[in-house]
Amino acid sequence: MMDEARYHPLVAAAFKRILAAADAFDPDVLEAEATGDKVTLTAASGEKCIINTQRAIWQIWVAGQGQGIHFSYDDASRTWKDDKGKGLELFAFVAGVVKHLTGEALTWPS
Repeated sequence: MMDEARYHPLVAAAFKRILAAADAFDPDVLEAEATGDKVTLTAASGEKCIINTQRAIWQIWVAGQGQGIHFSYDDASRTWKDDKGKGLELFAFVAGVVKHLTGEALTWPS
């Protein structure tokens, strides 16, 4: 069962992982900014991928490539999965958006 005590560390870990991966990019290609409950990834073109919390429903929301996807934490797989059952996973989705924005692959730190 998700509650505030579980949600916050899970979100913090997800944001930390996203920021660490984005930091590997040349800032002229992709810039990452974290402010409160939001991470914004901005490509040189000005296009953005926005990742933010949805505290009221214990989710992470990602906007990019003209889509807005809600991700809920799945205890069985220990990852964030889309809430519509499309089989999308948070980190794979963000990587796809970054690839679309920059033409470069996002590499996840271990």
